[in-house]
Amino acid sequence: MSGLAVFPNPLAPLRRRMRAWFENRLSFTDQVELTQRTVYILPTRPGLMLVVTLLTLLVASINYQLNLGYLLTFLLAGSAVVGMHVCHGTLRGLAMNLTAPPAQYAGATATFDVRLTNTRRSIRHGIGLSVLNRPGASAKEARETHWAWTDVPAQGSSTVKVGFTPPSRGLHRLPTLTAETRFPLGTFRVWTVWRPAAQILVYPAPELHAPPLPPGEPRSGGAAVATQSQSSGEFDGVRGYRRGDPMKLVVWKKATRAGEHSISEDGGLIVRDTQQAQRHELWLDFKHAGAQGTEHRLSRLCAWVLRADKLGLDYGLRLPSVEVKPSSGEAHKRRCLEVLALC
Repeated sequence: MSGLAVFPNPLAPLRRRMRAWFENRLSFTDQVELTQRTVYILPTRPGLMLVVTLLTLLVASINYQLNLGYLLTFLLAGSAVVGMHVCHGTLRGLAMNLTAPPAQYAGATATFDVRLTNTRRSIRHGIGLSVLNRPGASAKEARETHWAWTDVPAQGSSTVKVGFTPPSRGLHRLPTLTAETRFPLGTFRVWTVWRPAAQILVYPAPELHAPPLPPGEPRSGGAAVATQSQSSGEFDGVRGYRRGDPMKLVVWKKATRAGEHSISEDGGLIVRDTQQAQRHELWLDFKHAGAQGTEHRLSRLCAWVLRADKLGLDYGLRLPSVEVKPSSGEAHKRRCLEVLALC
């Protein structure tokens, strides 16, 4: 016998359907104030053990007519009831406000801020926030769930960072969140479920070892042959500094990268070759990004966009469904990355 047979949990599909039904009842919002109807409470395992202990003490006190046993039983039961009330009140009335995260690259961890605001005159202790485990998550994934814990001061606020890894490129809604507390005794778990309305844009992951930039294409009426870099075969658009060149043409991003091929062969600065730029255009074309799958091509185009922007070149982007005209700058780079993410 090679191993023990693993039987699926027959209640798992029912639990997934119930959870999906419950989450679909929640509205999307980036601001929420917890009320009596949105905060839930159940005993923890230590709480259930406390109940068993109290029942044992009560039965023993009745059988042996122990007055001190009655006193201890009701004292512990009263403490548990007070702890239940305090635990529920720790979350009830708390306001949570989410700040949408910036765009991120696929495969990287995205973080966003959640601000907790407390209007009471007492401190709220031991509040944790995390991404709600997806249906069917394994026990290992549940144990590795990252919790961000904080105390919210009286009539003040506290900010926590929550992280998650987007599944793929594109525009994604933030995952469902959960907040919980077990303060003060740990015998009860009070939690809430929150569906943010904010979305995150995920760019393709840039290729780690992308080939050089493609050669520049001649402009209409220009030269018939595109100029390439003598060293790497890629589109240049730059040349060594010559006396009299205006300083605004210097590519400072390359000049400050010491120890790399960021300066000309004679040790001078690198400037933009305006004459070559007038004759040629750098186009990052989907057709020239390799023969592999679509995601690999988009990953290579993303790396080319970042490299061309780092060199300060004017570049355009061609995809089967959209074309971005050549330009440069931070706004143009973001535009190209957004097109790659949403295509």
